[in-house]
Amino acid sequence: MADQKTKYTKEGFQKLIDELEYLKTTRRAEVKEMLKEARAFGDLSENSEYDEAKDQQAKVESRILELEYLIKNGEVMSEEDANKNIVNIGSTVKIKYKDGKEVTYYLVGSNEVDPLNKKISDHSPIGRALIGHKKGDKVTIVTPAGEKDATILSFERTKK
Repeated sequence: MADQKTKYTKEGFQKLIDELEYLKTTRRAEVKEMLKEARAFGDLSENSEYDEAKDQQAKVESRILELEYLIKNGEVMSEEDANKNIVNIGSTVKIKYKDGKEVTYYLVGSNEVDPLNKKISDHSPIGRALIGHKKGDKVTIVTPAGEKDATILSFERTKK
């Protein structure tokens, strides 16, 4: 089975690149300075500032490795790749639940999720139900709390 790349919106992929650049340049230098200052306090065996600086260094380096992996194994969902006639990553989708409630979601890659801003993953129950459908389609969303029926009122490719 071929390796499948994680899909991102253009905006989400750029955020990964920006964070990586910040960590490699600015944050690494800040932590290096923290370590230098902590060493100046003397005995490292009982130096809480040094321990904290080392912890920060480990977190920064760990996140850098994680971001490099995500970028290497990710790809941007381009406009050319996206079928503009069906819901896909990068689509803003307005649905109406059977109970009359209307909700708008923005479908993003799994590493871009932000539920407070209605950014949902293509792998979430709602995302899985919406992907590949079009305006007017009725979908059934399977959740741990049970099934919910909804109708896709509209969708558009979000320009980000």
